[in-house]
Amino acid sequence: MSEWLHATIPEVWVRFLLAIVGLILAFGAALFSTVSRESGNLWATLILASAALLLAVIVGLTTVPYLARRVAATQIRDALDYEMTKAGIIYVVIVLLIGVAALNTGNNLLYIIVAAMLAAILVSGVASAIVLRDLELDVHLPEHVFAGRNAIGRLTVRNMRRWIPSFSVHVVSLKQKPETKWVWTDRRLRRVRPDEQFPPIFDGSVYFPYIPAGVEARADLELQFERRGIYQQQHFGLSSRFPFAFLTKTRRISLLREITVYPGIDPADNFFEILPIITGEFEAFIRGRGYDLYRIREYMPEDSARHVDWKATAKSGSLKVREFSREDEKKVRIVFDNPDSQAISAESYEKAVALAASLGWHFAHEGTDVSFVAPGLKGGTDIYDFLAYLAAIEPSTGASVIEILRPTSDYNIILTARARGTLPTALWACSYCVFLTDPAKA
Repeated sequence: MSEWLHATIPEVWVRFLLAIVGLILAFGAALFSTVSRESGNLWATLILASAALLLAVIVGLTTVPYLARRVAATQIRDALDYEMTKAGIIYVVIVLLIGVAALNTGNNLLYIIVAAMLAAILVSGVASAIVLRDLELDVHLPEHVFAGRNAIGRLTVRNMRRWIPSFSVHVVSLKQKPETKWVWTDRRLRRVRPDEQFPPIFDGSVYFPYIPAGVEARADLELQFERRGIYQQQHFGLSSRFPFAFLTKTRRISLLREITVYPGIDPADNFFEILPIITGEFEAFIRGRGYDLYRIREYMPEDSARHVDWKATAKSGSLKVREFSREDEKKVRIVFDNPDSQAISAESYEKAVALAASLGWHFAHEGTDVSFVAPGLKGGTDIYDFLAYLAAIEPSTGASVIEILRPTSDYNIILTARARGTLPTALWACSYCVFLTDPAKA
């Protein structure tokens, strides 16, 4: 029967009809409880009054929120999310118990108490709506962020009202969270949001206890991302439980923010191991006849006499010459040959990306003219463009970039998962190769 109803009648109408039936039964039980009370049957009065209240509560908690989410007033539905707190649930239960007692005894004082308690709920909803109204939110994010390192952003909340301040405001993230299971459904009234394509930037809460009228309040936001990648957030929220904490009312703010998290550049153990070798080979490659002193060494027969350092010769007792660097050839080209996912494991791949980022960062800050080559990388001379490329890179399924790599006067640092014997011989003379191997497959 239930399957036939769902197949022929939309669910919203089924719930609406069930709600009408439940309210009719509750009304009938309330009428019969009054008749029982007048006839002096205490137990029948208690049972019927309790049944009437129970039916009304079930209809209110299971049907009203469901229908309210589909109401035509989309501005109200989209503007605010509601969540009843534990204190609010306890408060409603107390109101119901006092209401049952008022119906059974007919005591006017209990009716006044119930009315006052219900008015407090109404006041709480109106006050929290006023607190959240006319607030503007802005989120400032740092320009350059590295994985594993702390970064500081800033939240700014402006109270645009001229006279009324705001109290107890939280700036929260609105990513989808799993629902809490209770004995009834639809405890929350909120809009269902689609799955986010990117992980969120901000997951937590920042508290503003008091925002005066016409004032801009600021708070620092500490961010830390464990993994590289692109993080994006389209919605933030301003929430408040003011004044009685019966409801958590959240006003949704559509504010698109995106941040690119670069790979971590903290030198790892393997970076410490290969850096002296790379630096040594690179310095040997750039030695020449320039203007900057490279080192003082022993005299060789092929050296010119005009480069003899007479002071150093007099101190040491042996002939010394000055050796200079060639500034016009002090160039490094870092080649990241993006490997296939089958070549190395995911963990080894992340280490390779971090190593490429660390090498690029090191030489870019050593006064070296550094360039970058990688599949799909355009330009290749700015370190931050290279880091942004590495932040979003995934294992490649295309051809190796080494196949189209042309020999230049630059010194090459090549990170590749290819076999040693497959590299072009023209690159060996002025290159240092880091072979990306998976220890589990070695």
